[in-house]
Amino acid sequence: MGSILDGAIWRGDLRTGRGAVLVPGVPGTDKAGLKVDARDRLWTADFSGGGASVYHARTGALLARYRFTDQPGSLVNDLVITPRAVYFTDSTRAVLYVVPLGPGGRLPAGSAVRTLALSGPAAEPDAFANGIVALPDGDLLVAQMLAGRLIRVDPATGASRVFDLGGYSVSRADGLVRQGRTLYVIRNLTNVVAVFRLSPGYDSVTLVREITDVRLRVPATGDLFGPWLYVVNGRFDVEPTPSTDYDIVRLPA
Repeated sequence: MGSILDGAIWRGDLRTGRGAVLVPGVPGTDKAGLKVDARDRLWTADFSGGGASVYHARTGALLARYRFTDQPGSLVNDLVITPRAVYFTDSTRAVLYVVPLGPGGRLPAGSAVRTLALSGPAAEPDAFANGIVALPDGDLLVAQMLAGRLIRVDPATGASRVFDLGGYSVSRADGLVRQGRTLYVIRNLTNVVAVFRLSPGYDSVTLVREITDVRLRVPATGDLFGPWLYVVNGRFDVEPTPSTDYDIVRLPA
């Protein structure tokens, strides 16, 4: 779990709830999306910092840091790791940031980072791009939190089109989780996780169910482990204080 207040990262055990701070918080290093790759590297979207960091997932040692933009107001929000590159969303700019991976997944030099300009509905203003996942055919799926929709993006060109949700709105869509043809859309202020079934061509979905639970308190993101979906309560509806409590909620996947 990461902090968008001071960038601290907490690492814990899903079975016991016990854990400790892995990366100490430093003001101005706020973190949003987190992902761990197959090489035990923890990638972080550095939110208002305009870049990303890579840590050793077990020791917390900093392995690399990448700078994407110096533009004021940029919010590097979430990321997805693919075999060839890591893609990051920016909630206020019509771009994806791309960190290409070298042979064997090697981390590149900072000069290799590029910005992919988006076109089509992904470039519409004030939609607030947030969560991102990769589809099995190689395209990317991006949540537009304020527009209440999902956008399919070609990672080679940046061209995009609206994903067919069958009339369903994913307003406040934050984190996305995909396993096979099942897609979970974690909707923060609505306290709902929408579960979809992807079509064989990965161009539309069917709503399977909505997961609601009294323990959901503005869930921001999540991940799968075994038969469970674990979601992190972001609690964006309250003013954070030193005594504000945060937790992870286990839901049946």
